[in-house]
Amino acid sequence: MSPTRIGRIIRRLRTERSLSQQALAVRLGISPSYLNLIEHDQRSVTASLLIKLTRALDVSIEALSGVDEQRMEGLLHQALSDPLLGAHGVPAQEIAALAAQPEAARAVLTLHQAFRAAHHDATRLMLPTGTRVILPQDEARLVYDERLNHFPQLEELAEQVRAEMARTARLPDGEGVAPSESNHMIATRLRQHHGIVVRITALDGTFRRYDPDSRLLLLSDLLPRESRGFQLAFQLMLLEGREVIEALLHEIAPSTEDARIVIQIGLVNYAAAALLMPYSPFLAAAGGLRYDLDLLSARFGVSYQQAAQRLSTLQKPGERGVPFFFVRTDPAGNITKSFSACGFPVARQGHSCPQWNANTCFATPGVTQAQVAQFTDGRTFLCFARTVSGISTGWNDVQPVHAIAMGCDITRASEIVYSDRLNLQAPAIPVGISCHLCDWTECRSRAHPPLHHRLALDINRRDALPFTLDTGPERPNGGG
Repeated sequence: MSPTRIGRIIRRLRTERSLSQQALAVRLGISPSYLNLIEHDQRSVTASLLIKLTRALDVSIEALSGVDEQRMEGLLHQALSDPLLGAHGVPAQEIAALAAQPEAARAVLTLHQAFRAAHHDATRLMLPTGTRVILPQDEARLVYDERLNHFPQLEELAEQVRAEMARTARLPDGEGVAPSESNHMIATRLRQHHGIVVRITALDGTFRRYDPDSRLLLLSDLLPRESRGFQLAFQLMLLEGREVIEALLHEIAPSTEDARIVIQIGLVNYAAAALLMPYSPFLAAAGGLRYDLDLLSARFGVSYQQAAQRLSTLQKPGERGVPFFFVRTDPAGNITKSFSACGFPVARQGHSCPQWNANTCFATPGVTQAQVAQFTDGRTFLCFARTVSGISTGWNDVQPVHAIAMGCDITRASEIVYSDRLNLQAPAIPVGISCHLCDWTECRSRAHPPLHHRLALDINRRDALPFTLDTGPERPNGGG
């Protein structure tokens, strides 16, 4: 671990918690002057002090390893390398220094989002509803990333609702709602507490429709059992979590009404997942099953994607699971949903790496692929991915197919069942954020040359690589 980085991290975590150096030093059993030296990178951190820091600051080892800074550095690297900006290459040390100042870094990212939104509007690539300052999905993604996709208020809300359902069903103390009974009990609570009647019926082009006036909730007969259960949970948490979710939205302060609705839907989805997969039982099952998604989805009566997304939320202080990233991508390489609690750099624009198994798994539908992937900066991750098929609405419908990709830092690989068949000592698969931002020079899967390298063009030669690169000094202006 870099002493420079950990000094900054300790200082940031301390100030975020409004702790003085004196107060933190007392918790650690060291002098304020010694802590000051640590924060200014003039003393190293011993293993025993590292453990004390995790307890005193209530963070995981991963947080002290710089996962937040790495995530921010990745986002800044993408933003400052955007071809639309004609961006000059920004040295890595300057990006790292900016990432260590979270408010300034977020301001830069917000400005970049605003620029891209304005560019889309100027080129008439905007949604019919009109001009946006920041694209709603991008704004929502930042909200989840900043909170490591964990919302304690929604976890508490879900626990309260489950406890009330158990009491209503007169279950013995300590006995929770069984997954096999959840759909029925949620539907019963909707009827008894909210006067809502649930009907399964044929719906044209819609999977869920609620009429507040008639108190009628219609669910499509095309929905499988686990999807019906999730829609029931969504409706219940939308009603019972109104105050909690409104308070969160007030704290988040979305920049537009569209962003507010996108974030609200995401928060209700989170609460619904927490209701169906309660935190502590789900975490215990995940650890016991070594994060096997097929077994987890079967045990809790949910879909593969629902279980995968729930795994990405297990970051409760003092009761954390393995920090994962979660990505959903389509066959064209478009990333349609993503969260990261482990510093995995997810592409914000353009297409993701063709060598990453989130893309290669489309060649083996329904089969989980696992790989060890490494970026040029040395960061290495265990990645596992498989395809999932959406609901078909009929013969003439093109059934949607997505890949669900997850992974964690390679140091946690032994805790994950998907590492069992891999040789973790073998060379990792080289991957990049996207072709434009990838510095691997020997890649045969490239769609585009990297921004920061010149091409070595020779009309008398045809190499095996799609782009032969000049491996001399990087291009100073970052041009394409």
